Amino acid sequence: MDIIELFKALVLGIVEGLTEFAPVSSTGHMIIVDDMWLKSEQFLTQYVANTFKVMIQLGSILATVVVFKDRFIDLLGLGGRLNKTTVGPGRLKLSQVIVGLIPAGILGVLFEDYIDEHLFSTETVLIGLVIGAILMIAADRFGPKEPKIQTLDQITYKHAFTIGLVQCFSLWPGFSRSGATISGGVLAGLSHRTAADFTFIMAVPIMFGASAISFYKNLEYFTLDALPFFIVGFISAFVFALISIRFFLKLINRIKLVPFAIYRIVLAGVIALIYFT
Repeated sequence: MDIIELFKALVLGIVEGLTEFAPVSSTGHMIIVDDMWLKSEQFLTQYVANTFKVMIQLGSILATVVVFKDRFIDLLGLGGRLNKTTVGPGRLKLSQVIVGLIPAGILGVLFEDYIDEHLFSTETVLIGLVIGAILMIAADRFGPKEPKIQTLDQITYKHAFTIGLVQCFSLWPGFSRSGATISGGVLAGLSHRTAADFTFIMAVPIMFGASAISFYKNLEYFTLDALPFFIVGFISAFVFALISIRFFLKLINRIKLVPFAIYRIVLAGVIALIYFT
């Protein structure tokens, strides 16, 4: 594998790290960058290329674990309780996170092969970008002006399940997991920051699960030649995700979702113009 291919892995990792936690669709950006410029599937099979995209998402997820390490330690009951006053009916529970994962988890298992084979394309991403943007605008428009849920510890099982239902939309590439779940959280009465925090925490187990399934199904495609490509992508996604998570969490309560929705619509228009002309 030459330096050009490693550069492609670096670029895809950066794109993933910068976009995974913004509601703009990291998968959509990777598909667009790869399909229209990098063409990584010219030297990797389709299944290995898709597995690579899952792996660099895993790099971003590990960055989430670092940022929320105290919260995950608390959820797993490993000691080191959070140094903050409990608000509301009690602390966020691991079982509430699991409830939020159930709807998309079931659909993801049932339709994983179909999604991998038929939905990873520029055309489907354009659809997801636009429809996801509409949902985000609706969330800002119809969500409560003064949300009652201001911390993770105020989230109930009903909130978790509602957000989980909306997360199902993110199985469509381009829709954006964070865009869907933050919108669902805002519509359910959470502040934008709390919805974002819960979104990132839910992303960890679901992406670990997706990675494990993908690795198991495509293990035969991993070779020593492809290994540097995976390592470079993973590291770059991890580093840039650390940067983007902290920046996004400081920003989201202030600017909310509409600016990201406008970006998605403009991006979809530019890509459609380039791709179809």
